[in-house]
Amino acid sequence: MHLINLSALMLSQIKESTAYIQSRTKVQPSIGIILGTGLGGLVKEIEIIDEINYEDIPNFPVSTVESHSGKLIFGRIGGKNVVAMQGRFHFYEGYTLQQVTFPVRVMKLLGIERLFVSNASGGVNPDFEVGEIMIMNDHINLFPGNPLIGKNIDELGPRFPDMSDPYDQEMIDKAAAIAKELGIRVSIGCYAGLTGPTLETPSEYKYVRTIGADAVGMSTVPEVIVARHMSIPCFAISIITDLGVPGKIKKVSVQDVIEVASRQEPKMTQIMKELISSI
Repeated sequence: MHLINLSALMLSQIKESTAYIQSRTKVQPSIGIILGTGLGGLVKEIEIIDEINYEDIPNFPVSTVESHSGKLIFGRIGGKNVVAMQGRFHFYEGYTLQQVTFPVRVMKLLGIERLFVSNASGGVNPDFEVGEIMIMNDHINLFPGNPLIGKNIDELGPRFPDMSDPYDQEMIDKAAAIAKELGIRVSIGCYAGLTGPTLETPSEYKYVRTIGADAVGMSTVPEVIVARHMSIPCFAISIITDLGVPGKIKKVSVQDVIEVASRQEPKMTQIMKELISSI
């Protein structure tokens, strides 16, 4: 009975948040966007129609990270109606994985058909350089759990969702072609999601590389799992802000991460804008 109540409560909260947002904007988004650390510049490209503070939305978490704003942005970019999260939530802030991914559930009920995600990450592929732009084609979930644990909400998706194509191949191919046309170097690779908030030790970097990842970060994986549970195609792009490669590991501050991400962000924005236009 307790499990049934929890499941029903979450669904009613998702619907309550959605109803509130719909009372505040007439925009019906077809695309959802989640912007990562130092990567909020895409918002400047959006023809903004409405903004809603997270703290005003019933049941919504509020971002506690300094570099993350706390707003839902509604508007148009590349000829499409979009909703953008300016500021995301992380497991290391003390939220559950269900809370971290709650906004993705709400976006689905708002009508999104695709999800675009950006993040800053550490590179473990020895071929990478600081500032590398990596299009994600797979991920490894190293979080101590999964946002789908608990009674399944059948109204949103199946009990055992297939994850053989976490990132949409058609969008990956289009983005790679767009980057080539724009003369922007991109790599394609696998991202490992860890909890943070500590950056990795040299042995942890080595472990992540050994199990098949090209980059490591503290986000994205939970959101994509939940999006795929609801059959939303996903596209994710990562900016490599530091290196976890033997001989290239240096002490890094959050400010360093933000600085590199902000420097490369215009290129990432160009790719995402053109990709949204092409869909």
